[in-house]
Amino acid sequence: MESCMVSTTDGVCLQGRIFKPSRETTKKGSSGTAIVLVHPYSKLGGCQGLMQGMALRLAIKGFLAITFDMRGVGRSTGKCSLTGLPEIQDVIAVCKWVSQNLPAKKILLVGSSAGAPIAGSAVDQLEEVIGYVSIGYPFGLAASVLFGRHHKAILRSRKPKLFIMGTKDEFTSLQQLEKKLMSACGLVQAHLIVGVGHFEVEGPAYDARMADLIMGFVAPLMQ
Repeated sequence: MESCMVSTTDGVCLQGRIFKPSRETTKKGSSGTAIVLVHPYSKLGGCQGLMQGMALRLAIKGFLAITFDMRGVGRSTGKCSLTGLPEIQDVIAVCKWVSQNLPAKKILLVGSSAGAPIAGSAVDQLEEVIGYVSIGYPFGLAASVLFGRHHKAILRSRKPKLFIMGTKDEFTSLQQLEKKLMSACGLVQAHLIVGVGHFEVEGPAYDARMADLIMGFVAPLMQ
């Protein structure tokens, strides 16, 4: 694991971590692809440490993975927002830094909880991004008060998308998820985890399962 600092266009400095696979474990065809993970809601304690378990597992399996603290979190400068709109620039800055400084010309964006809408809004602003994975996207009515302005960006994107959600998610019902995905463009996949709530899916007990789902999704996109 290595640390890095990334500057955004509006002068914020973000702290990131790079999880590198060993040469022996680098997955065939993955050397030109990086997985950038976007953490949950900053206002509720979201930070890159919550993504470390997945990043470590991805690196062990041969993938280059990057986590970072969005503005106002940890050692990153700036101030976090309620709606996650300024944080879109954080995701864009990190992805551009990755493509310019690491041996990765393709990027898979992965967002967890509130990180999912933020990452989703950046997908079509980055040519390097080849696909998107959401873990517990907050599509529900209450969450839409904060994140509703992000929805159109990812639903209109034609890039491949995977939405992972527990069937007992407290922020999005199965009906709400189905309705949203029916309006989505391009290749759209959904993976439901039966009997599991929102915070369980994003918790460390499910890191290994999330990593497996991410790897299974990105493998055909690298070809």
